[in-house]
Amino acid sequence: MSSSTRRIINLLATSRRPPTTVLQYPPLFFLSNERIAKLMAATDKLEKSTAGKETPKKRKDGSRNRRKSDVNPDAKGRWARRGTRKDGEQPRELDPDRAPRLPKRQCALLIGFCGTGCSGMQINPGMRTIEGLLFEALVKVGCVSQDNSDDPKKVNLGRAARTDAGVHAAGNVVSIKLISEIPGIHDIVEAMNEHLPPEIRVWGCVRVQNSFSARTFCDSRKYTYFFPSYCLIPPKPGSGLYNSMRSSDPSASPAAGIHTFWKDAGDNESKEDELARKRRWRIGVDDLARLRETARKYEATHNFHNFTIGREFADRSNQRVMKTIGVADPQVYSETEWIAVMFHGQSFMLHQRKMMAALVLSVRTHTPPQIIDELYGPRRVFVPKMPSLGLLLESPIFDSYNRRVEGINEKLMPDDKEYRPPISFGIYAERLARFKEEHIYFRMRDIEDRGGVFDAWIRSVDGYTGNDLLWLNPKGTIPGICILKKDERRANSFKERKRFDLTDYSAVQLVEVEKEVEEDDADEEQEEENLDKAKLADMEG
Repeated sequence: MSSSTRRIINLLATSRRPPTTVLQYPPLFFLSNERIAKLMAATDKLEKSTAGKETPKKRKDGSRNRRKSDVNPDAKGRWARRGTRKDGEQPRELDPDRAPRLPKRQCALLIGFCGTGCSGMQINPGMRTIEGLLFEALVKVGCVSQDNSDDPKKVNLGRAARTDAGVHAAGNVVSIKLISEIPGIHDIVEAMNEHLPPEIRVWGCVRVQNSFSARTFCDSRKYTYFFPSYCLIPPKPGSGLYNSMRSSDPSASPAAGIHTFWKDAGDNESKEDELARKRRWRIGVDDLARLRETARKYEATHNFHNFTIGREFADRSNQRVMKTIGVADPQVYSETEWIAVMFHGQSFMLHQRKMMAALVLSVRTHTPPQIIDELYGPRRVFVPKMPSLGLLLESPIFDSYNRRVEGINEKLMPDDKEYRPPISFGIYAERLARFKEEHIYFRMRDIEDRGGVFDAWIRSVDGYTGNDLLWLNPKGTIPGICILKKDERRANSFKERKRFDLTDYSAVQLVEVEKEVEEDDADEEQEEENLDKAKLADMEG
């Protein structure tokens, strides 16, 4: 019992008058003299039992520190013992078999990778992923201690941009709290690369501010999508898409009639001969101009709800900023002409390949560029995804962070302890260029040359006979017949083919790609519609 409480009891024992101060204790002035005497006796007994014991010191907030012996070892919640050491386990300094504890520092790893053979960027237990292989290498090198090797969350692992399965990245940034100074290792970047496959490279390790997060500090991201120019040839006369467009609007003759490419087709032309002619086809000046005009419709801030999945029109997360969209001049490799479309945006939603599909399909069907504006509106329609094979993350941008550390570094030298280098891929430009040519561009073109992946995707689109793609029309408007309603099962709906999400094709898989029809192919879009918003947000970048 505190001394102040005892003084109050003594006062009440000598005076029966009510105290003038309102107390948080029971109204003792209503107690009998006998009851007060018992309280005083109990107080004397308590003081004798605690005599000589140290009183816990008060903190600044008025609370008192508790000794470890006062804490119930079986308690849970706020009174449970903190720390990662298991019950009965010796402290590290007393265990001769355990490595000494080394200091961890918040760092940014600048990496590049070919996504072939991996199930995306993010760690997924039981799956081969970029982060999974990287984390294993960090543990082997010693950048992540054995104590933290069981859970990447212990070292605050995060990434600037998440990539879908098979998607490549010339540059990406991973933030992580790691051991950057390891006895016996002079170059940790070289040591990391020794434990990684050649298609995954660490370009650099940068010491960053403790608050740094690769995802939240990233200002914007740059992507490039590559595709053969023959994807812009109008739908084949007599195909499902060609007939659907004509039946919905008799004046909707794609490309103002039969395109010259189809007029030149021979009788009973084989699929192989047709693809060979497509690869020799070259885009004209007018088609390239329409492609660039339509691509510019993506610039500025828009509602991209029709270019992702699982998002309602009113969801504020649909608002994304596209800084610039550029279409490079076509380049010919082997016999195929390729076009590169560069996207620089603040952030991208899941399945940004839908943006490329809307761009390519609208140009090849002579749908006016204004259809992109219509897709920003509240009406929901189906937009397919182009193949993963052509997508490349160029690099994330950290201009705001770099300006912040530039001010801090003005009075510091690079070897000062508080110096923080900027995050930039510019100093690795030559290595990145060689890596892209050897591990990304070459494989991309080789797979297309061997299997005609983009041609198979185009044929899957042209073979569709339903109403889902009727927003492709010469009026540039969305007809009611193709508007999707929530929870409605559509008859003859367009089915996405999972094979077009692959970027690594064996000979057997390439044969499968060439098939016109795939039975029992899962509707991946329907599966992903059921993902919650938190999961979707984590899958975006």
